[in-house]
Amino acid sequence: MHIYDSVQKTKVPFEPIKENEASIYVCGPTVYDDAHLGHARSSLAFDLLSRTLRALGYKVTLAKNFTDIDDKIIKKVEEAGKSMHEITDYYIGRYLDEMAQLGVARADIEPKATESLGAIEAMIQKLIDTDCAYVVSNGDVYFNTSKDPHYGEISHKVHDDDDNLSRVEHNSEKRNPKDFALWKACKGEEDICFDAPFSSGRPGWHIECSAMIEKYFEGTPEFSIDIHGGGADLLFPHHENEAAQSRCATGHELAKYWMHNGFVQIDGEKMSKSLGNSFFLKDALKVYDGEVLRYYLNSVHYRNDFNFNEEDLLTAKKRLDKLYRLKKRLLPGKASAANKAFKQSLLDAMSDDLNISVALAHIDEMIATANEKLDANPKDKALKKETLANIELIDTLLGFGGKEPYSYFQIGVDEALKEKIEALIAKRTEAKKEKDFATSDAIRDELTAMGIAIMDTAEGTLWEKSS
Repeated sequence: MHIYDSVQKTKVPFEPIKENEASIYVCGPTVYDDAHLGHARSSLAFDLLSRTLRALGYKVTLAKNFTDIDDKIIKKVEEAGKSMHEITDYYIGRYLDEMAQLGVARADIEPKATESLGAIEAMIQKLIDTDCAYVVSNGDVYFNTSKDPHYGEISHKVHDDDDNLSRVEHNSEKRNPKDFALWKACKGEEDICFDAPFSSGRPGWHIECSAMIEKYFEGTPEFSIDIHGGGADLLFPHHENEAAQSRCATGHELAKYWMHNGFVQIDGEKMSKSLGNSFFLKDALKVYDGEVLRYYLNSVHYRNDFNFNEEDLLTAKKRLDKLYRLKKRLLPGKASAANKAFKQSLLDAMSDDLNISVALAHIDEMIATANEKLDANPKDKALKKETLANIELIDTLLGFGGKEPYSYFQIGVDEALKEKIEALIAKRTEAKKEKDFATSDAIRDELTAMGIAIMDTAEGTLWEKSS
């Protein structure tokens, strides 16, 4: 397995800190609003990574956190007139449901900031005790970046870059403009605060991830975890600051490797609420099946920026349709074992820093070859069993192809039309029992005119929406 390390800026062999194990921490959402396509892209990228590592025989432990205390959340609480837990529990539930629709497996560990306050306070106190952090007069606690000679080596940002410094919160008592908040003291009675030895307040954004990693992972003297991941926008300042505070608190590096997925763009612009073009995942799922979105969002290499547009999405769906049309030719049937050469080709592609383009090309080739062989010999049982196993492998490794094909081709049919189709099929079934073939044929013709194709099987009549 080779992965692209964002710090070394090159592909490197994946050599875990513990043999045959892989520890991964991915920065999750701040839960004050619905998930957007950027959240989906990151989740899908690291879902592919964990699937690939598991397929290669690694024991994977994946953690993804929820930031459930933050200024944006407090603002949402004030606007909605609900408690913080009501707001955060609601959006966590929405997030998990939408990721499930995309086929993203739940993380093994899903820590929340509010459930990790003890670990956060302990790390901050350790940094204060070693003069790597300091408390200012209002109770805020800042990390002392001058104490970390390696600060800047994760993101390779220039220390005196004005643009970088403009992104860091300013306070007249800060010892250095680059210093950042580990703890924010309460500002008023309406503030949401937690008691700590340094002041009553709440954790800064960066400290929670470092503390959670130390709480949930048993690392080594050199590293806490194997891989730290997230969106490219987190490289600075978030991941840079995480690395610095962890280095000073533990005496070792936070992660051996750093991986980052590219941005999502809509019509060429970086997706951003400030630009007014944020595309919520919930809106996409109203129109497109989660598996179709998964296939589309994964069709571009995870490190590249993704330009979302409906024309490309429909093209991707047609490509996925071919897999399901092949699967339809194989049913009813049972899988045997996947073709060894095909399996190895997929694993080789995904082992090359998740080279999805090559993997999808191998799948297209498998589909074309299987269809040609089935055209020549439609009753080749061994071929059908092997091809079904190939599709099961695709579903396990890449997360698509696992649906029943007729159900897949019903996607996009509204409930009223479904009820009408099912009623016509039931009427046709009854006509066939009574040997009223004229009525049966007439109903088939009516369904065909509606764009509905049917197939009679031992399990009953299956139907799909024709392309």
